[in-house]
Amino acid sequence: MTRTDPRPAGPTLAVVARAASVSIPTASKVVNGREDVAPDTRRRVTEVLDALGYVRRPRLTPRHPPRMVDLVLHSLDSPWSGAVLRGVEEAAHRAGLEVMISAGLTRTRGGRPVRGWLDRLALRGTSGVLFNLAELAPTHHAWLEQHRVPYAMIAPVVDPPPGVPAVGAADGAGAHRAVAHLLALGHERIAVVGGCRGKGSGGDRVAGYRAALAEAGVRVRAEYVRYAGFDPALARERTRELFALPEPPTAVFACSDPMALGVCRALAEQGLCVPRDVSVVGFDDLPEAAWVTPALTTVRQPLAEMAAAALGQLLRFRDEGAGAGLGRTELPTKLVERSSTAPPGAFV
Repeated sequence: MTRTDPRPAGPTLAVVARAASVSIPTASKVVNGREDVAPDTRRRVTEVLDALGYVRRPRLTPRHPPRMVDLVLHSLDSPWSGAVLRGVEEAAHRAGLEVMISAGLTRTRGGRPVRGWLDRLALRGTSGVLFNLAELAPTHHAWLEQHRVPYAMIAPVVDPPPGVPAVGAADGAGAHRAVAHLLALGHERIAVVGGCRGKGSGGDRVAGYRAALAEAGVRVRAEYVRYAGFDPALARERTRELFALPEPPTAVFACSDPMALGVCRALAEQGLCVPRDVSVVGFDDLPEAAWVTPALTTVRQPLAEMAAAALGQLLRFRDEGAGAGLGRTELPTKLVERSSTAPPGAFV
């Protein structure tokens, strides 16, 4: 008597690997949805799987995603994260969703999530993921697309692929407004302490600084353009470099509030008074901007509103898919004038 194997016939993983010119472990990673595979390799193996009719075992994922979204914060110990969390929680409550918070996943070099986190996410299930201040690698974007996990970015370090929802502030316009304020006070020797050179908001804010000076007919001095990677300690170091120049600036635009506070500390260490000797402008309008003395003039970006808008786009992406026509959205900024700016003073 002949026994019939009820399992469908099909190619083995070894056949798939050979056809795709990869190793069997690599083919297995693609089949099992592992994230540590290069996008081109994943695409090639997936095409071979489909062409050969490879039968994949069903994954142990929920039939319906839970009424929950994941929020991945860069840290829990910053006012920025608190404002973002508040915005997401309020919007999630209105949508009848719970929020699962993860932190520290973007503390690896380059701001990328730690390996294996996405794999655990697939097993647990989610309605979608919000990434805050994250720099995802191409492999992460490919993994999310392959597993059809809706996601959106809040103030991404680099722009995500086309069609992925992302919400940020109008960084260039905000920086332009900050520098225009200093120019209106009579400053022309204006330095900038930027974030990450050429990346995301860091690049846009320095571009806004350059544009404002150009419109006013003021030459951009190369020695006045410094970068500190959004690190207050590095901002102090860059400030010491600026004020060691033969002709130091009379004003400094720092591209984040924490860096602006680092600038102010470095100036105080050199016996300079803000704003009598040097004017300082920040960017963010975090709570400490109003607490310090003198209170910091800064550019307010609507962090809670950005977070709520990102959740709204995430849910639309979940419901309508890639055809929803989503992409980058910029919310307007506002200059908040306080006590750290004044006309050029004794240091001219």
